[in-house]
Amino acid sequence: MSKKYLIGLDIGTSGAKCIIVDDAGKVVASSTQEYPLYTPKPGWAEQDPKDWWDACVRGLKVILPKSGVNPADIAGVSYSGQMHGLVALDADNEVIRPAILWCDQRTQAQCDWITEKAGGLKGLLTYTNNQMLTGYTGGKILWLKEEEPDNFAKMKLFVCPKDYIRYRMTGTLGIDMSDASGTGFFDVRNRKWSDGLIELAGLDKAIFPEAHESTELAGKVTAAAAAETGLPEGLNCYFGGGDAIIQTTGGGMVKPGTLGVVIGTAGNVAMALDKYEDNPNGALQLFCGNEPGSWMALGVTLTAGGAYRWYRDELCKYERTVADAEQRNVYDVMGESAAESVPGAHGVVFTPYLTGERCPYPDPNCRASFYGLTLGATKADITRSVMEGVTYSLRQLVDIMGSFATNEKVYTSGGGSASPLWRQMQADIFNLPVYTMSAASEGGAYGAIMVAGVGAGIWKDLKEAAGIIKAETETLPVAENQPAYNDTYEIYCKLYHALKPVYDASAAKGY
Repeated sequence: MSKKYLIGLDIGTSGAKCIIVDDAGKVVASSTQEYPLYTPKPGWAEQDPKDWWDACVRGLKVILPKSGVNPADIAGVSYSGQMHGLVALDADNEVIRPAILWCDQRTQAQCDWITEKAGGLKGLLTYTNNQMLTGYTGGKILWLKEEEPDNFAKMKLFVCPKDYIRYRMTGTLGIDMSDASGTGFFDVRNRKWSDGLIELAGLDKAIFPEAHESTELAGKVTAAAAAETGLPEGLNCYFGGGDAIIQTTGGGMVKPGTLGVVIGTAGNVAMALDKYEDNPNGALQLFCGNEPGSWMALGVTLTAGGAYRWYRDELCKYERTVADAEQRNVYDVMGESAAESVPGAHGVVFTPYLTGERCPYPDPNCRASFYGLTLGATKADITRSVMEGVTYSLRQLVDIMGSFATNEKVYTSGGGSASPLWRQMQADIFNLPVYTMSAASEGGAYGAIMVAGVGAGIWKDLKEAAGIIKAETETLPVAENQPAYNDTYEIYCKLYHALKPVYDASAAKGY
């Protein structure tokens, strides 16, 4: 039997990643094509969907000849994409205005309005099991209705970013349930649009696309798309998923007990669930997973690797000079300094609230701080405290995930996973074995090929598909390190509550 191949497309914020993977999980060709992000006003973030499509076309024209794969051996294509974006389409399925992205912050008033309309947070959770965050698509729809009524009147349907690309390939429209979960108007318990909330918001349900499972067949590559991309006409295309969910699928998090920890600019902790769970106080994001009967619990901290980068840029100019002189990575130099300190950083504790926080404290007013500085504190202690503080923020999410299933192990990814010291901190602070996995660097595009493979019948389900992912490193907890970490973690958890009155008073004065 000839080898089969799958194509994954990931529509990210900075570029489109296109990969071809064989049925043993090996990436045989990859390309990332960048595109611009526009910020016409402070707090706004927009992109032109045409830029996404052009980038995908360029990427496919790179990987198809590069791979040497016979087009007849390609079994399917699927998609990952930045979640929560609003792509407004008119009656001819033409884009009405630039897409409003996940990181756009213009919709706070609309989010507050629908929350109040639903009876407060408790009432809203009965509809969707999630808060209406400013990043979500729902607030953007309400903003369009209020601020751009002419464009709203033209909108006959909206989709999310990856759905637009799939439409350009197949001519068919729809959304998968993981991306739909991130709109704020989706009933994740029953895997359908929340008719009650849509009616409460005064919206026409007709603008909401049909929702499907990620592994469902969405359509086939049209003759026009084949001519433009080089893909074979008639190739099966599967719905795919929102990036925050499908990248955890692609990292092997397909069953309860396995935690996915990402230390990127932001930090997140995710766990797959095989049954619906309530979302107490809306602290987490609880979305539908990438196959029937699956859900994903996700907690996000706003400044993880971003805090370490801020520390590098603002307080590690000496380390940067050393790194430049020795032609080394500055993070390696910083890591060597942190290693000169000890677990718990001699009592120095850093809270990484540089841009407020989302989970477990949805609080835009909280601010970063160093606690425990004395005349004996060293630069090594301070550097280590930043790494530890980020990890403590993630431990709070790990602890919440433990209410759903017994935490068994961690698959770590993102920039923080490259540091052996940081991997050891995670193992010790979480008291769990920590692994880096073979597919982590491919992100959502790898999850997309797993979804396509299940849809195409190469694997029976995502658990079987995850068998192609292999562990690359293993880091086990060191028992003697944990008392110091537990002591400083206890202090870390108390700092937010102790400083909350200060945060609010400072915010009232504009700080």
